Amino acid sequence: MDEFKKNLKESTGFHVFVYLMALLVCSLIGGGIALFLTGEITQLKVGQGISSALIFIAPPLILYAFTRNQPMRAIGFRKPNYAWMLLIGVALMFVSLPLTNLLTSWNEKMNFGATFENLEALLKQLEETAGNLTEQMLQVDTFGGLLVNLLVIALIPAIGEELTFRGVLQQSLVRRCKNPHVGIILSAAVFSFIHFQFYGFLPRMFLGIILGYMFYYSGSLWTSILMHFINNGTAVVVAYLDYKGLTDVDWEHFGETDNVWILSASLLLTAGLIFLSNKINKKYGKRQ
Repeated sequence: MDEFKKNLKESTGFHVFVYLMALLVCSLIGGGIALFLTGEITQLKVGQGISSALIFIAPPLILYAFTRNQPMRAIGFRKPNYAWMLLIGVALMFVSLPLTNLLTSWNEKMNFGATFENLEALLKQLEETAGNLTEQMLQVDTFGGLLVNLLVIALIPAIGEELTFRGVLQQSLVRRCKNPHVGIILSAAVFSFIHFQFYGFLPRMFLGIILGYMFYYSGSLWTSILMHFINNGTAVVVAYLDYKGLTDVDWEHFGETDNVWILSASLLLTAGLIFLSNKINKKYGKRQ
């Protein structure tokens, strides 16, 4: 019986079944709550926060609870191999900004040609709808509203998406592909695709690659969660300050430039910090 349980826990089919069942049940509950909490923007935020937690946080935890002896450690909730990696991760979020926003600019200028103009119009409409909703959610002028936005727009997605795409998907792909680079890039592509925003696909995939490498080299989800939170949270705080009239920074295009030297420096610093995290990992820790 013990051997049967062991084989079942190690079965890929069992893992997929547990995850899909958990995702199905949590999605139904989360979707029902989100539909119920419609109307004013505050209710919408609460519904989105609960729905995101159920869809992205609960299924990975359920999966690892059923399939691992030490589920929290196995999914990635362990100390970074070296504390400096947390600082490297935060620095990466800022030094890579010119590259990220350049990719955003390229992505926004893409067109499908006359053959697919209807598809392009649909994608742009979906993008505009999502952008308007996000802008509406970001427009708060109280400190309490800022805290709610940091929770719903920054913290819950940071925890949930890192659990799902780095803790579950990336670790699975790295094991199956037997190549960390392939696993990291593939999981970053899925991470970007699942947002269903074509005109943000390239910068989001780039972000996913950075998060993936930092998770892999640090051995800890706390690193990528912190980075993801910094990325989302900075946009939330800047939007709050802008709405209050305390700044006029356009965060979505902040750092966007055609200056070759700035872009080259951003590329070198990004690559250098990832390389440094790898060296620290080799010296002080063990890879996953």
